[in-house]
Amino acid sequence: MLLALLFVLLFLLIAMGAPVAIALAGSSAVFILLDGRVPDVIVIHRMINGVDSFPLLAVPFFILAGNLMNTAGITARIFDFAKALVGWMRGGLGHVNVGASVIFAGMSGAAVADAGGLGAIEIKAMRDANYDPGFAVGVTAASSTIGPIIPPSLPMVIYGVVAGASIGQLFAAGFIPGLIMAVALMIMIAIYARRRGYPRDQAFSFSVLGTSLSRAALSLMTPVIIVGGILSGAFTPTEAAIAACAWALVLGLFVYRTLSLRRFLRVSFDTIETTAVVLFIVGAASVFAWILTSQRAPEHFAALILTISDNPIIVLLLINLILLIVGCFMETVAAITILVPVLLPIALKMNIDPVHFGVIVVLNLMIGLLTPPIGMVLYVLSRVAKLPFERCVSATLPFLVPLFLVLVLVTFVPAVTMWLPTLLYR
Repeated sequence: MLLALLFVLLFLLIAMGAPVAIALAGSSAVFILLDGRVPDVIVIHRMINGVDSFPLLAVPFFILAGNLMNTAGITARIFDFAKALVGWMRGGLGHVNVGASVIFAGMSGAAVADAGGLGAIEIKAMRDANYDPGFAVGVTAASSTIGPIIPPSLPMVIYGVVAGASIGQLFAAGFIPGLIMAVALMIMIAIYARRRGYPRDQAFSFSVLGTSLSRAALSLMTPVIIVGGILSGAFTPTEAAIAACAWALVLGLFVYRTLSLRRFLRVSFDTIETTAVVLFIVGAASVFAWILTSQRAPEHFAALILTISDNPIIVLLLINLILLIVGCFMETVAAITILVPVLLPIALKMNIDPVHFGVIVVLNLMIGLLTPPIGMVLYVLSRVAKLPFERCVSATLPFLVPLFLVLVLVTFVPAVTMWLPTLLYR
């Protein structure tokens, strides 16, 4: 009875517009007060324990690195390089959009950072080239989901902490699925470009490519430092995030000289604000997850799922459905912290590797960022593109098709995710 009240109160608070962290902490506090078997101070203890984790130190540093790159003009150089590389294809700026997101994914690890940073550049460029604004928003929204799949990835850091999985292996597991997502989206863009008669935005030129590469060479070293350092074992993910911040500072302050003290202070305050929000959600969700665990909700839920079917394919379809539905209503960090302790035991019973399961979880929740009513990426792009939210939703829907196809591939072909981690770590 109390457990049902916990969920009712949670969704009631969210429906009333309360912040997710407040809804999680508030419903948990009410449950503990009514239960009476543990002291109410346990809420504070569990919140502190939830964020008291060394791997979580990577979160503020990756956020800072992404903010520094946006402010220091690094993203603009990446966009110019991507334009020279794939802008010659029909519907070129759409392909540039995806290519730039793939490169930027190796730096920020957050879909919202991609949408807010690169998105403004990409949508303006596509509008100036007379692309349909809805098409520009749809491509930008879909391509931004690549960021948390290709390493580094903030959601995978959170998943690794909650699930006790290797973050290095999770990063390696996301690399190939991220590239497949990019290819799938570029095929969709090519279909759109042929149907709508979009032009090739520029002729291919080795000289232009060489010039843009030389301008972006130092910027392109950022994913090399992060991903190469992690996969080679030179860095832990946290150390790689610190290295990325240091490199971005060097570029912004001394090489490009685009980062003033005032800009750096603004970036720092933005990072503090975002980090506080993320960690508050992690802490509040930790209390909620602890209540679910103490009430043996994972065991009951696993038994319920397995009564429906013990076929791994059916179970995976049900898990995907749950993740997609929750992703439509709940912020990514909170969803991971709450759902992973419940769903991971089921996955383990089906002999699904926790690293493989992590990619499934993150990809589902990234698709959730493109769906109402939460749709955080869509809200960001609605402001950037100055389009109604409903127009952004309808423009993005067709691009969910390739993402769903990749999700099916990742779910049912484990080799797609596990080949690289097995090669590097096992």
